[in-house]
Amino acid sequence: MEFQFDHNNLNVLDLARSLKFYADALDLKVDHTLDGEGFKLVYLKSGGSTPHLLELTWLEDRKEPYNLGDNEFHLALVVDDFDAAHERHKKMGCICYENPAMGIYFIHDPDGYWIEILPKDRA
Repeated sequence: MEFQFDHNNLNVLDLARSLKFYADALDLKVDHTLDGEGFKLVYLKSGGSTPHLLELTWLEDRKEPYNLGDNEFHLALVVDDFDAAHERHKKMGCICYENPAMGIYFIHDPDGYWIEILPKDRA
């Protein structure tokens, strides 16, 4: 028996804004969508070799931002050109934490979720 990650889910308030962020910041592209009554699921994929997807859930009736609590969870992505990624995210103004000693930094999406960026050779 073998278990394998398939996807992670994040609930988003403004789907168009989130799709733009994930495309601009991380080059994620829509893999497929599922429309339901009062909700929409959008699955994003990276250009890399991982089959892992990011599922964005949008709820039609949701009007207030999500309470992320202490926001102690995060996603992590590796990148082959860490310096170029850092410069892109710096220009976007989405870097929320840096740890140069560890060689990592975090960005935040429009809903406040944190995403760790790691150099590919460190992962």
